[in-house]
Amino acid sequence: MPIERSFEPPRPWEAIHHALGVSAPAPETTPLGLRVSEAAARIPDHSALFFEGRRISYAELDRSANRLANALAARGVGKGDVIALHLPNTPQFVIGLVAASKLGAIASGVSTLLAPGELAFQLADSGAKVLLTLDTLAAARLAAIDRLPASLSTVVVTSAMEFFTSAPVDLPTLAVETVVSFTGLLEGCSADFRQVPVSGDDIFLLQYTGGTTGRPKGAMLSVAAVMTNPVTANIYEPYVYGAERMAAPFPFFHIGGVAGLIGALAAGGEFLVVLNPRDLEKFVDEVIRMRPTRLGAIPTFYQMLLNFPRSDEIDFNELKIAVTGGAPITGQDRQRLDHRLGAGKLSDCFGMTETSSVYVGNPPLRCKPAALGIPVPGADVRIVDVETGLQTLPPFERGEIITSGVHVMAGYWGMPEETAHALRPLDGKTWMYTGDVGYMDEEGYVYIADRAKDMLIVGGFKVFSLEVEDVVRRLPFVASAAAIGTPDLERAGNDIVNLVVQRNEAGRVQTEDALIEAIVRHCRHELAPYKIPKHVSFVDAIPLTSIGKIDKKALRATLGR
Repeated sequence: MPIERSFEPPRPWEAIHHALGVSAPAPETTPLGLRVSEAAARIPDHSALFFEGRRISYAELDRSANRLANALAARGVGKGDVIALHLPNTPQFVIGLVAASKLGAIASGVSTLLAPGELAFQLADSGAKVLLTLDTLAAARLAAIDRLPASLSTVVVTSAMEFFTSAPVDLPTLAVETVVSFTGLLEGCSADFRQVPVSGDDIFLLQYTGGTTGRPKGAMLSVAAVMTNPVTANIYEPYVYGAERMAAPFPFFHIGGVAGLIGALAAGGEFLVVLNPRDLEKFVDEVIRMRPTRLGAIPTFYQMLLNFPRSDEIDFNELKIAVTGGAPITGQDRQRLDHRLGAGKLSDCFGMTETSSVYVGNPPLRCKPAALGIPVPGADVRIVDVETGLQTLPPFERGEIITSGVHVMAGYWGMPEETAHALRPLDGKTWMYTGDVGYMDEEGYVYIADRAKDMLIVGGFKVFSLEVEDVVRRLPFVASAAAIGTPDLERAGNDIVNLVVQRNEAGRVQTEDALIEAIVRHCRHELAPYKIPKHVSFVDAIPLTSIGKIDKKALRATLGR
């Protein structure tokens, strides 16, 4: 058992916090359900949700959540029980989330992209007592599960527009105690409900990781973590109560989506609920009508929006901040966004499910475009050696990124060994070992290098795939690229660097042999010999996860590894 050192390295980013006049807020421990009730009392007619051209007031949202809380309480759902939300972005998801908070229950977002087997695993692993799902998902996914977990007693089925219409919902035949429509469940229920007392340490969200490295893990996020994180993530442009309009086409089942939603509701703001983010025509129409003060999206969505012909019809004069995450936006893409949105509005954020979303952010007024940003107030961040995780590294040296603070999860649901590996004590604090490899400059700006699990070893040297990808993407015929490591069967402990390339229009008119020659020639010029890809293949489109990140698990499958 290693001995902890008494060592507190400097936090150079605090000088930037001081210059910008920001500091760590006290942890927010008021649950979401109570926040919505407060808004219903203070600003009852103010719009909480904007969905498919219709607005839902805070009074309507609060009454609906109260009815659902009463209906579920009558079925034995209480504090600490898990309510699974298997829905696209709809008002019903929001109502379910708020009702779970009022009950002191645990809300668990379930990806709408899961196959039946994956869905069955998550329901069983979480021990969900109630499932809210969409009619089409119930028919295609839920009904295909041979055996539903014994913990699941109630399945609530809804349609995308059921909140606004009285059209009947088709109910599947399932081996559970109760299968009922959303409106049928709420019928006759009281619109008054008293918030179940909860503490800041009580678990509110059970968010599952993407499972790209194996079995999905449920990150347990406390009330304090979930309610505080939107405040710190937006510290450089704080919410103004009752005055914000937010458009963020992240799926609610993802931590980025639900964190943005919670932040807007806690501040009495209006949130644009986007059912289908790929329908840019409708999204542009709704944004024109809404005139958002805040935007949130991944870099690829911003790029699609800029390239959409009608995007120049959007008036961004009232926009205060545009948050992005997943990867920094640099070069011409950033210049185009600055020109279109307004200078000084773009803010990069970085985090993960286990950190309640954001723990690093790029201050718009002190932005370094190539960086992820600096730790947000209240978040401590270090770069430690990958091998032991105990040695804090000096500026510019690459290592694993770790973070500590109220934003860090309580642990993985039912996985003590995984929890012990991820959450470790160091210098009197508990740290989340993120698995991300990066470095910090002398001012405290954090830069991503790669995932620790994707770090390759070639001839005893470390190869960071992101570095290879960045070099290859500079070529004029490359639309996207992904570097994948596979075991070198001839040299134990070594990897082979594989490159998968998606060509753009310029690349499609050239032969693959000519392109490979150009790629290798370029890499020889830009990279050390051991970093040069040994195998190059081409695909029509590099697969992405549900939130727009490169799906390396799928790519490995195509390589047969």
